[in-house]
Amino acid sequence: MRRVLNDPKSRPKPWQKGNPKPAAARTPLTTAQKQAAQARAREAGRRYPNLVDNMWATAQLDARGQPKAE
Repeated sequence: MRRVLNDPKSRPKPWQKGNPKPAAARTPLTTAQKQAAQARAREAGRRYPNLVDNMWATAQLDARGQPKAE
C-alpha cells in the first residue's frame, strides 16, 4: 500500500500494524477504562466496545478513569 502524506486513507489501520510493545509490557484495561469504552460503544449504537473504543480508553484515561494529564 502506497502512503501519501496527510491522507488518512493511506494510513495503515490499527489491525494492520504490528504491536509496538513487547508482550511483557502489555497491561489489560482497568475497570474504569472498560466502562468508558463500553459507554463510548453504547453512544455509537454498538452493543460491545471494539478495538478503537479500547484504544481510545487506553490513550485518554489513566488507570483510575480520569483524563490523562498532558
